[in-house]
Amino acid sequence: MDMKIDLRSDTVTLPTSEMLESMMQAEVGDDVYDEDPTVNALQEKAAEMFGMEAGLFCPSGTMCNQIAIRVSTKPQDHLICDQYAHVHLYEGGGIAYNSMVSSTLVAGDRMRMTPQQIREAIYPDDVHYPQTRLVCLENSCNKGGGSYYTLKQIKEIAQLCEDYELKLHLDGARVFNALVASGDDATGYGECFDTISVCLSKGLGAPVGSVLLGSEETILAAKRVRKVLGGGMRQAGYLAAAGVYALDHHIERLEEDHARARMIGGVLSSQAWVKDVMPVDTNIICFKPQKAAMAIPKVLAYLKEHDIHASRFGKEYIRMVTHLDIADEMALKVCEVVAAYPGS
Repeated sequence: MDMKIDLRSDTVTLPTSEMLESMMQAEVGDDVYDEDPTVNALQEKAAEMFGMEAGLFCPSGTMCNQIAIRVSTKPQDHLICDQYAHVHLYEGGGIAYNSMVSSTLVAGDRMRMTPQQIREAIYPDDVHYPQTRLVCLENSCNKGGGSYYTLKQIKEIAQLCEDYELKLHLDGARVFNALVASGDDATGYGECFDTISVCLSKGLGAPVGSVLLGSEETILAAKRVRKVLGGGMRQAGYLAAAGVYALDHHIERLEEDHARARMIGGVLSSQAWVKDVMPVDTNIICFKPQKAAMAIPKVLAYLKEHDIHASRFGKEYIRMVTHLDIADEMALKVCEVVAAYPGS
């Protein structure tokens, strides 16, 4: 069977026919005037799921994260995040540019910081230092190979933040992957975080969009920042409808993505040409070929010859990400092609 198997990211998903139908049937208005009923429904739905007061629909997770940092800090403040956090590595220097805030980077265990590591990164109350105001977590953890914090671990960090009067933000780019894998309750997150960014356009399959969650006061401030960043959209309900559909229909099925990722990861682990495979906790598979620097281009080219598309992940790893457009037969083909690699 000829088929393109795109494992570069779960951002490549296309809306299902049912999602497209939902988008076409959406009731819309002008969201800048708060008059788009579908956007309002999405924001209320997402907030209710996490037990938070309000939500704000934005074009991207990056915008949500940057708005959260902006409303949680002031210029010359300081935040703490993992050294591989998306807010630090992949948002164009937005922490400094948008908020004029400095960062301390922590070397977490596959991006999972401990309360002790965070405590040690908090600056003392001294005029020589910026004031620590915010801690940013990511769940699940992209550069951690899909690792995740459990709610118990998050609660410990939340208690530390409360003790030190720090705000706590969650970059929830793949938050439902983490929740499905851990079995934790989303409302527990709402009790821990001041702000949460919920991405709709990765494993949930919506074409675009994220929702920032927080208190009513925080979201009111966030709306002002969204405006100045150019994120105020008009008849955005056509996009929001995809998010509503995704939240209603595409969460529980994430376990299918996880199962396919585990299957591929298991086959990779048995290959002599593969030096290391990170534990496959959710839908991300990261593996290191033997003699990675020389082998990675060859492995990627070999996969592409079989219409399997993966990504280089740093200097030593290759990343594959399963998603709702990867069916069982596609995952099986990946396993067959990997097992037949001539370097094995």
